[in-house]
Amino acid sequence: MNILLAVDGSDYTKRMLAYLTTHDDLFTPQQQFTLFTAQPLIPLRARAALGKEVVAQYHREEAEKILAPASKFLVRHGMDPKSDWKAGHAGETIAKFAQTGKFDLVIMGSHGHGALGNLVMGSVATQVLANCTVPVLLVR
Repeated sequence: MNILLAVDGSDYTKRMLAYLTTHDDLFTPQQQFTLFTAQPLIPLRARAALGKEVVAQYHREEAEKILAPASKFLVRHGMDPKSDWKAGHAGETIAKFAQTGKFDLVIMGSHGHGALGNLVMGSVATQVLANCTVPVLLVR
């Protein structure tokens, strides 16, 4: 099974990773795992002023701050994940990456109580569920 792990470095990501490593009856090291983070877009004017190279370097560094600890955690638990990132709106970017990467499952942490429209889960989780044709497992 090819599984996409959507991570953002939050406590919800940590809970999701802990769930994954404590349910070895469901998730085994033989499965393929890819850690993925969506980096928020820098405003257009700022991108123009900074230049492509500076913006790209910034996105790479910020993605690595999120992906490296998650990868290290999974390696300690016998898993060998791949890592990737894209810049864009998180919910849409995760859903698109899951579909184009031909993943069998997306696992991500949910968010707690928020605005009325996001009473049960966070807005990113809501957007992924709305836009993704791949099954999604939300961990609270």
